[in-house]
Amino acid sequence: MTMKRPVRQMGAGDFKAKCLAVLDEVAASRREVVITKRGRPVARLVPLEAATNAPLAGLIVQQGDLVSPIDVEWDAAK
Repeated sequence: MTMKRPVRQMGAGDFKAKCLAVLDEVAASRREVVITKRGRPVARLVPLEAATNAPLAGLIVQQGDLVSPIDVEWDAAK
């Protein structure tokens, strides 16, 4: 059985004052923080999944020579 840690809550004013530190904490601990305003939850700060070093890897496909002239006659005025 896995025990889930309770979600940390903090007021919006406190979050504003400590924003960068809270971002670092969430990234390091992988634990979300709920931001509240007047006691009501308004936002949830969650850690991102591990990103790859090359976010565009696999998205670009080389289709051959793109700069050499083609062997087809064409008229740009048409």
